[in-house]
Amino acid sequence: MSARDAVTALRRFGLGARPGEVKRIAGDPRGYVLQSLTEPGRVRIDDPALEPSHVTFAAAMAAQRRQRLARAAASEPGAVMKDGAAEGAPPQAPPAPAVPAPAPSMQPEPAPGSPPAKGAPPQAKAGQIRREAFVEEAAARFRHAATTDAAFLERLVMFWSNHFCVSANKGAVRGIAGAYEREAIRPHVLGRFADMLLAVEKHPAMLVYLDNQVSVGPNSKAGVNRGLGLNENLAREILELHTLGVGGGYSQQDVTNLARIITGWTVGNLANPLTEPGKFFFAPPRHEPGERTVLGKRYPDQGLQTGENVLRALAAHPATARHIARKLAAHFVAEDPPPAVVARLEKTFLDTGGDLGAVAKALAQSSEAWEAKAIKVLPPYDFLVALLRGFALEPKPADLLRLSAQLGQPLWRPPSPAGWPEADTTWAAPSALRERLRIAEVAARQSDRLADPRQVAEDLFGDGLGGATR
Repeated sequence: MSARDAVTALRRFGLGARPGEVKRIAGDPRGYVLQSLTEPGRVRIDDPALEPSHVTFAAAMAAQRRQRLARAAASEPGAVMKDGAAEGAPPQAPPAPAVPAPAPSMQPEPAPGSPPAKGAPPQAKAGQIRREAFVEEAAARFRHAATTDAAFLERLVMFWSNHFCVSANKGAVRGIAGAYEREAIRPHVLGRFADMLLAVEKHPAMLVYLDNQVSVGPNSKAGVNRGLGLNENLAREILELHTLGVGGGYSQQDVTNLARIITGWTVGNLANPLTEPGKFFFAPPRHEPGERTVLGKRYPDQGLQTGENVLRALAAHPATARHIARKLAAHFVAEDPPPAVVARLEKTFLDTGGDLGAVAKALAQSSEAWEAKAIKVLPPYDFLVALLRGFALEPKPADLLRLSAQLGQPLWRPPSPAGWPEADTTWAAPSALRERLRIAEVAARQSDRLADPRQVAEDLFGDGLGGATR
């Protein structure tokens, strides 16, 4: 065991050391990392201030309805406002017998008794509801990262949240981006990849982010009656980013067929009594009928079940195992990871049926992960969390959100569905590094740790300090 292993455990597999932590785990740093994998409950964020995503989503829809009614009343007193689509959603198709056409994710009709989001005044605007929910979620995430003893689990959450990213830059997603992570990512970090994949693709945040709530089968009842059409965004990202990866053997026809299969995957609306507002809802009138072929396998039309079957097949595909293994190794070991590590993770994924806990254990037990040089530049979020942990700081959530944006990595706002890149060059611009120095100086002044800086550095980095640094 190397004297540097404690620092590796707390940095490569964690979020940075807290005061005294390097010495505390020095006797068995690898055991410290592996121990967290036996305690999956510690990945949860149990905060009574946080609402389920559907509550925030429904409250924002109701607020939009109130705002439109107010505008309509102001411009045409006495006028009756017609149902209208919001945030790019298409007009509704005529309702089918016994199955009213499901509303798009932001359809404005309120349901009796729909509660406002916690903390929001009864007449709050949609933007305010989303903004307050976003800040509450961000505060909870920062607090958890800064205080958790199971930092490896939190690193895994961060990895998977980036792999299956959504963006709060899209207004309707903003209020539920944090809840999406709590509901679709955290419960499955040590579970089966297939279960996480299904939870992610059926979550309202993902459906809205990649526009599947407006995707309608051209030959479905809604498509035929109203001329509505297919949106391939979610299907493409499922194949290209979430499962097989670029070069994973799929074709454009596979993208189109998967998009047809998942038509009807939408979000419950306040106006539809057959749905739960803000929750996943399968809408048969929007679903493209017919048998489809994906990756050479034919799938009979079984409605919702067809899409679920395709996702399970993709989760078990060898190309998915290779894609996930390489991404994990690039994140935790090196931008260009050792082939032996990738092969080991890939084999574990396939042998265990996508058991992510087993894959994480194989990663933590890889000698290459402990021997690789510490040359990766910390992303801004990791840098800020390391400051919070090392100096026991408790800044305001708004300040942390401002700083993360200032450093180029605004929380839950990746630049594309591909998420934040692993390349070191992303975070190594001279101006960004200068800003980090400035922030570190401010943090040091605000900290209660007024000891000799050399003693503080020794406490936090131990044998990880090089001669030049000392």
